[in-house]
Amino acid sequence: MTTMTEASVREFKMPDVGEGLTEAEILKWFVQPGDTVTDGQVVCEVETAKAAVELPIPYDGVVRELHFPEGTTVDVGTAIIAVDVSGGAAPAAEQSAAEQPAPTAEQPAAPRPAEEPKVEGSGRQPVLVGYGVAASSTRRRPRKGPEVPVQQASTAIQTELNGHGAAPPAAAAVKARPLAKPPVRKLAKDLGVDLATVVPTGPDGVITREDVHAAVAEPRTPQPEAPAAAVPAAAPAVVSYDTTRETRVPIKGVRKATAAAMVGSAFTAPHVTEFVTVDVTRTMKLVEELKEDKEFAGLRVNPLLLIAKALLVAIKRNPDINASWDEAAQEIVVKHYVNLGIAAATPRGLIVPNIKDAHAKTLPQLAESLGELVSTARDGKTSPAAMQGGTVTITNVGVFGVDTGTPILNPGESAILAVGAIKLQPWVHKGKVKPRQVTTLALSFDHRLVDGELGSKVLADVAAILEQPKRLITWA
Repeated sequence: MTTMTEASVREFKMPDVGEGLTEAEILKWFVQPGDTVTDGQVVCEVETAKAAVELPIPYDGVVRELHFPEGTTVDVGTAIIAVDVSGGAAPAAEQSAAEQPAPTAEQPAAPRPAEEPKVEGSGRQPVLVGYGVAASSTRRRPRKGPEVPVQQASTAIQTELNGHGAAPPAAAAVKARPLAKPPVRKLAKDLGVDLATVVPTGPDGVITREDVHAAVAEPRTPQPEAPAAAVPAAAPAVVSYDTTRETRVPIKGVRKATAAAMVGSAFTAPHVTEFVTVDVTRTMKLVEELKEDKEFAGLRVNPLLLIAKALLVAIKRNPDINASWDEAAQEIVVKHYVNLGIAAATPRGLIVPNIKDAHAKTLPQLAESLGELVSTARDGKTSPAAMQGGTVTITNVGVFGVDTGTPILNPGESAILAVGAIKLQPWVHKGKVKPRQVTTLALSFDHRLVDGELGSKVLADVAAILEQPKRLITWA
């Protein structure tokens, strides 16, 4: 009977919802134990390093257990929810067993029957990347339990704690192996932190990423080497902070990925930035006229629309700016399409979704795409696919009242245009000083493949179009 019951329970694992991502944070559960679910129903929302994504369940059944609470970062391939696909409620004996503490990393649960839903021959296509097509290739090796001989356990502990087998078997045998997930162990190794000295704050004494970072922040003092048979010294006390004067925000998800990407871009591509200040009074008048045009009914028309179109025309006149640097092949890859990225500030951090094939869109189509991109980003629903494959980017710092800046290239792209605030300023127009709508543009480009002449031509073309928007017709 027990075997039949276990066979009726399916474990849904955290899928790879991006391209090669290794973990995701559970933002919100939409179901609770006892709820009935159907194939394709969204059960939770998770955040990866790229975006927030809703996960559909591939089974019909009743939710047995949620393995992790909201706010937990879970490795790809780890079971996050158990569903009874038999359609019945869990027997009382098994409900009692389910209330027992969840198995830790040191005490894995007993192996269960195959957990991945079968796709071959079923006609149902996989919903997300990395789930439903094949069983996960990530397999954790069985942990050595107390029944392992002392000498073997000592060797394993020496390897984990010291990396050089300094402690003799007598000392190692009395040490408790720190509980931590593989990504946390790797983080500790990279930072040079001995997990045996870290104070765990996670459930059941599991060491978290924050614990490792806290250990790094602690002042280090030379520790005398303990005698061979002595019990290890007590772990140092956790450093306390004045929570009324400081707030600590974990770096994860989109913000963490953005930070890594910007550092990589800044120290990989040699940046050059050029600036131009331009009179955009005629462009602002055209914006007001387009708002009254029936072709733009229901669409958002703003200066960014015409700036985006101006950049697309400038790229058409100077196509070599729309390229990328292939370090491995030692080639410059010139793109014959423009996926126009628009930097968007969201509650989860800066993201850069892009409009696919923006070069082929009419002005009303471009306005529609911009509106959808902005509203989706604000709602936090931007998909990973929408942020991949960009070729050039626009960042509008003017919405914050900033005149200009030196933007950092989006990784894999060769140029980014920053648009400053449009302000009424004194300007010489037709030989007289008059108040005019003026803004400053800044173009950063990768100097490995874009020289000063090419970068200057592109920036000058954008400025010329915004000064005389009729060039949208004559140059297109």
